[in-house]
Amino acid sequence: MQKSWLRNGVLATVSVYALAVSCFLFGSVSGHGQSLTGRWMVVAKPLDNGEQPKSLIELKQNGNELTGTMKNLDYTVQMKGTATGSHFELFAAWSATRPFLVGDLVNGELHGIERGHHNLVATPAAATVDIPSVSYIEPPPLQKVPGNDLAKTPPMGWNSWNLFAGKIDDQTVRTMADAMVSSGMRDAGYIYVNIDDTWEGVRDAQGNLQSNHKFPDMKALSDYVHSKGLKLGIYSSPGPRTCAGYPASYGHEEQDAKTFASWGIDYLKYDWCSARNIYKNDALQPVYQKMGAALKSTGRPIVYSLCEYGWGNVEKWGTEVGGNLWRTTGDIRDEWSSMIGNVEQQVPTAPYAGPGHWNDPDMLEVGNGHMTDDEYRSHMSLWALTAAPLLAGNDVRDMTPVTKSILLNKEVIAVDQDSLGKQASPIKNGDLETWVKPMADGGVAVGVVNLGATPSDATIHLTDLHLNRVKKAHDLWAHKDVKFTGGAYSAPVPSHGVLLLRVN
Repeated sequence: MQKSWLRNGVLATVSVYALAVSCFLFGSVSGHGQSLTGRWMVVAKPLDNGEQPKSLIELKQNGNELTGTMKNLDYTVQMKGTATGSHFELFAAWSATRPFLVGDLVNGELHGIERGHHNLVATPAAATVDIPSVSYIEPPPLQKVPGNDLAKTPPMGWNSWNLFAGKIDDQTVRTMADAMVSSGMRDAGYIYVNIDDTWEGVRDAQGNLQSNHKFPDMKALSDYVHSKGLKLGIYSSPGPRTCAGYPASYGHEEQDAKTFASWGIDYLKYDWCSARNIYKNDALQPVYQKMGAALKSTGRPIVYSLCEYGWGNVEKWGTEVGGNLWRTTGDIRDEWSSMIGNVEQQVPTAPYAGPGHWNDPDMLEVGNGHMTDDEYRSHMSLWALTAAPLLAGNDVRDMTPVTKSILLNKEVIAVDQDSLGKQASPIKNGDLETWVKPMADGGVAVGVVNLGATPSDATIHLTDLHLNRVKKAHDLWAHKDVKFTGGAYSAPVPSHGVLLLRVN
């Protein structure tokens, strides 16, 4: 049975049944458009392992106010925002400036963008539709995981995510390993080739996690990387799903650790992701301890990288769970503000850095093209001064001479890899910020970063360095010795640039 009716001045023909469902889901039609109140299902494109992710959005509109949740196997997000006509903007609790979900109601569907880059279309969902819940697993009692005697200096290598995200595969990893050798990266100390998210397949009948079609033989890939004098890293999560929605290690920690060891894996990045849907932050330590103990039990030396965004004061317990490094920040972006914001968060964690255990402000963006050469030199300098892991995120197969000069600056790398393992702390003077790092030879590395929009003259005083005299001072970017006169040294620093000295 058909019925004609007017919607915003447009004649449409629908069934009485469809009309009833529409009124139930969206509310009555008004001059300001349909209500967004209701349940909406998003069916995304299939993952590389053949699974098809789904999300359920539940919204409630009251005038221009809009609240709701978005739930999938990866996470549940509480959202609130506004609706203006058919347009809506929703924000998660962690950001009041960057919308989590923004879009429009178009012909009875939600057309939107999630987190600024994921396009989605949501259709009305029946009341019976839901996302399956995950059974709760009690975290283990706290106990210390013995150290693995690895990462005596901050790990160096390359990670796939910043450049390739979900487009990484076996062949790309092999060519990247080749380039790590031919470019000189390996010989400069970059030895880990780390595969980030989207490598995962599904579990077999025995619960063993397989790799997907992009990585047909992970053991063979590991053997190839090892043949180049490099080490292979991999990625998982303590939740049921990774950040990209692939199967993770929840409830399979020992099984996955054995699988990784059998493949010849040397490094594990363990990302909190969907674990936040199951555990509160007070469970971070025992949950990470579970995988730390599992890795230790394999007998294989595997660097353990905790990726929990600095939550739960991880710097205070990271070593207790077998961790070698831990994220102190959210994800870095190839932007000056993001890079500076991440390194500033290193300041309170400085006392906890040292051989075998490092604070991690996330990967390097050098060479990815959205910062200036001066900004990339500041990026590299600050990571070295804060004894941060140096994990390149660019295409090392095709680097400009400037990018190579930054990533392969052995004098700057030596600051990062200094055996004392101390992390620099800053002193701010207007737009200039001075970071001083004690070195194992009794000297210091000192960097002055110009945070301002115009060039500025920087002056380094011996009193700032807690030194009485200078035997030698060397500019690590100009590659030349400099002289302190009257107990000080001055030099111009460009906007967002850096002056980096090693002083003995």
